Amino acid sequence: MRVQKITFYISIVLIVLSCKPKIHLKDHTLRGFIFGTSYKITYLNAENNYQKSIDSLFFSINKSLSTYIPTSDISRINRGDTTVLVDDYFIEVFNKSKRIFKETNGYFDPTVGNLVNAWGFGPKKEKNDLSEREVIQQMRFVGFQKVKLQGRKVKKESDSIYLDFNSIAKGYAIDVIGRFLESKDIESYLVEIGGEIRTRGKKENASPWVIKLVNPLHKNELDRFKKLNLSNKSMATSGNYRKFRIADNGEKYVHTINPKTGYALESNLLSASVISNLDCADVDAYATSFMAMGLEKSKKFLENHKNLHTILLFSNKEGLLEEYIINTYK
Repeated sequence: MRVQKITFYISIVLIVLSCKPKIHLKDHTLRGFIFGTSYKITYLNAENNYQKSIDSLFFSINKSLSTYIPTSDISRINRGDTTVLVDDYFIEVFNKSKRIFKETNGYFDPTVGNLVNAWGFGPKKEKNDLSEREVIQQMRFVGFQKVKLQGRKVKKESDSIYLDFNSIAKGYAIDVIGRFLESKDIESYLVEIGGEIRTRGKKENASPWVIKLVNPLHKNELDRFKKLNLSNKSMATSGNYRKFRIADNGEKYVHTINPKTGYALESNLLSASVISNLDCADVDAYATSFMAMGLEKSKKFLENHKNLHTILLFSNKEGLLEEYIINTYK
């Protein structure tokens, strides 16, 4: 009788297991537009399409950090609204920015927002050129040390200080999506927004995630500059070869504002690509700071930051492309 009962119970268990639906895992690629640019998210061996969840994350990040949305938290803060209680997204980006501001001796500075707008590269696009006097006037409101976070409230020394996290927010959004995918036990993915990238694991055939770095002197040609293995790394590139304008006097102004001088003038440094196992927000901020530092200061900074594999592309005196690679990774 006991043997019959055991056999009966085993039969029930087998029936229950056989009725359980099979989980079909497949690869997913999501594409769209966010933050004024395109995105591509590829993740492997996953049960669900997480498009709706990712759209919700994008919405929340924009609501917190977008200077292009008048009702966002940062836009309200920039208008002098002292009642804003910022969310966890804002707090993490603020604290990362403060750390990198100190590390780079102020070359990464989110308070250059007024100058970004004044030079015509922000959401306001309010001026074409600035006189020396106007630059000096705007520089009174530059300096991230003039902004503090107390609890969930932002305190500014002057209402005229304009915060702009656009040089770190795109990388940060990539981190948020990457963390979300990891929370779903997805072991292999690539998240790319406007050229900034974060990856985990490898592709289905165990091959690495590989991208191609653009040659900025021939950016419209089909041939690219070099292939890079980005498995389990983040990468960000900052360059002035796409976002610039030519003034009536022939002067070329670029979107990277030097927070030390207040000017938007081009140097011979064409682009900075930073690769590391850090968050994408971090490498995004470092890449921006290198464009403000210029070639020589960037090289000196990198000698003391061995965790940042960096490719600096610059134009020599003959106008030919040269590269400076430091802290090579395998």
